[in-house]
This record gives sequence, structure tokens and C-alpha cells, in this order.
Amino acid sequence: MLDPKIPEGPLDQKWQQFKAQARLISPANRRKYRVIVVGTGLAGSAAAASLAELGFSCEVFTYHESPRRAHSVAAQGGINAAKGYKNDGDSVWRMFQDTLKGGDFRSREASVFRMAECSMALIDQAVAQGVPFAREYSGYLANRSFGGVQVSRTFYARGQTGQQLLQGAYQALMRMVATGSVTLHTCHEMLDLILEEGQAKGIIARNLETGAITAHAADAVVLATGGYGKIYYLSTLAMLCNGSAIWRAHRRGAYFAAPSWTQFHPTSLPQLGPYQSKLTLMSESLRNDGRIWVPQNRGIIVPPPTFPKRSATIIWNANTRLTVI
Repeated sequence: MLDPKIPEGPLDQKWQQFKAQARLISPANRRKYRVIVVGTGLAGSAAAASLAELGFSCEVFTYHESPRRAHSVAAQGGINAAKGYKNDGDSVWRMFQDTLKGGDFRSREASVFRMAECSMALIDQAVAQGVPFAREYSGYLANRSFGGVQVSRTFYARGQTGQQLLQGAYQALMRMVATGSVTLHTCHEMLDLILEEGQAKGIIARNLETGAITAHAADAVVLATGGYGKIYYLSTLAMLCNGSAIWRAHRRGAYFAAPSWTQFHPTSLPQLGPYQSKLTLMSESLRNDGRIWVPQNRGIIVPPPTFPKRSATIIWNANTRLTVI
């Protein structure tokens, strides 16, 4: 029977009660435990750096030549957190509702609520790691409305948010590598998961440079390896996101859902003709501004596939008149 391991209790108290009752490991004993983290994107690098800073011994594996090659750089628009800097009525509950609705009510509610709860601390963690978020003139972190939500809760770093977040997680990881708390294995691919009485206790890895196959034991294994980017011909996921690690865990009895982790984004729309140098891209921030693309010359009515190369932006203003930019 599939058990999602969701704590008992009311939705808005589940995780707080779980944290209050969870068994703890004292700082003196943390060095006795080893954790393997597979993957060095935002999740893997941040998890390994945080665990090492708490005092655990970590081994990190990536099949890239550097952790900075992770696909997390592709998420450039911004990151949401319910800090309420704009005084527009934002809250954890409102972010939970927006996220649930944005996911077509297919998400696990308890997990979405926990994400909304953690969002504020994650922004603080990123700032502490050196992520250069955009700021207001006063020095406060800037917010913008993004992705169709009703409030301004998106923190961003120009058009490079994913890249800057990854750089911050990377330097936090490398700081712990320098202290000896983290052992980093680059150009290593996870071949299999080692189980002991049904629990993950290590991995089998192959060195992609030498071909050597080695076994690595641990008390816990974290798979932060991304989804399956090759399932569709056109996708915003990198082709290196091949889903091999989660598939190998699945062969050992793990359940998983939505392995493709596929989102719709205009960057996956094919070119309309040879005059386009790259795929179509329209920012998610346009959803909140009500903009539409039209032919540059007024009065021309043409079907979308035959739009001219150059376009203009039209904005609906309050009295429903058109402004052409």
C-alpha cells in the first residue's frame, strides 16, 4: 500500500507538530552518520551544504564535471515566497491556495502547504548564500507579480534567478567541501541503489572518466537528480535529465509519479519559420500585464501563422482603450 508519510493532524499544523515530536540527533553524534546525496542542483547542493553545516558527514555525486552544470540554471523568472513585503494581503495560506489552483488541484495538499511554510526561510537562506536578489532603492528585497498570482511575491535576480540561486548553493557546497565535511565526486553516475532490510544504505557508482565502479555506504541516501527530460521531443528540460537515478530506485521497489516533471513553456514551441533564430519565448510576467502580440502596422488583420517578423505590444488600459508600444 502506498504511504505518502504525511503527518497526522489539521492541515495547517501537520508539519509543525511533526517537527516538535521528531527524534533529534545531538551535535556530538552527528559526525557518526553519513549521508549520500546524488545530484548537485538547487535541491542536492543546498541539502548537502545544510546537512554538512549541521555536522553530518556527506558524500555528493554528480555526473557533471562541475555542480554548476545542473539544470537548475534554467529557472530564470523568479522564486515565490509569502513574505508579504508589498502589504497586499499575502500569507502562507494564500500562497498555498494559489499554488494548489495553479497545479490544477493535482498536488498533494500537505506537501504544498509545507512548501508555502518553508518559502520565507528559503529566501533568507538564499540571501545568506550570497544570491544577489533585486532590491528596492531602500535596500529591501524587490517583489513582482508573476505567473498569474494575485499578489507580489516573486523574488528575482534580473533574468538570471535560477543561475544565481545555483551559484549561491554551489558556493555553499564548495565551502563545506573545503572544510572536509563534504566529499564531492564529479563525473560519477549512480548505477544502482544498495538496500538493507528495505532501506537505502548506499549506492553503486561508476566513474565516467576512468570507468571504475565503486560501492559507497551511508546511513541515508538523498536522490536529487531531476526528472526525465527526454520523454518529449520539445521540452524546457535539458537532455541530460535522463531520469536514470529514479528509474534505478524504482527497480529496487520505490514508487514514483510524474517522472517527466514536464511543464508547458513557450520555449518548447517550434519555430514558425527560418527568420526565427530560436524557439518562441514570452515571459510569464506578461500574464499579469494583459499584453498581447499583434502585427506592427495598425489595421492589418492576418492569421497568427503569418505574423511579420517584427511585432508590437498592445496593453489594455483601465478604460479599455489600446496603447501601442
